[in-house]
Amino acid sequence: MAGPGDSPVAGVIRADDYARAAKFYTEVLGFTLVRAPQGMGDAGMFAAGAGTMVSIYERPGMPAPLNTTLGFGIPPEKFDGVIADLKSKGVVFEDYDMPEIGLKTVSGVAEMLGTKTAWFRDTEGNILNIVAM
Repeated sequence: MAGPGDSPVAGVIRADDYARAAKFYTEVLGFTLVRAPQGMGDAGMFAAGAGTMVSIYERPGMPAPLNTTLGFGIPPEKFDGVIADLKSKGVVFEDYDMPEIGLKTVSGVAEMLGTKTAWFRDTEGNILNIVAM
């Protein structure tokens, strides 16, 4: 019998402004809107790579989480190019200095255990990250 571990996973993102978030996810990150459910207010389902999906719904006034909401695995040889492309689209990468866990970014990129990672926020304040995998 198939269970959750055998099923596709979809992330769920809250937005103060659905139209603004949808524009960011399609125009900046390259997602594709696949469904905008009727009768559910401002919400949509977006396709990302490798069959993954992200649901975005509007909920004004709900604070963005303080943790990473979505993570993207990028082939190591493409990592720097993806960072440069996102910067060219206006994405600003977060800088962190957390010596207690060995995390320090330089120009928005951290190297931990031989892996590059970078964090940024979407238009709604949600924290996203890119990891060289």
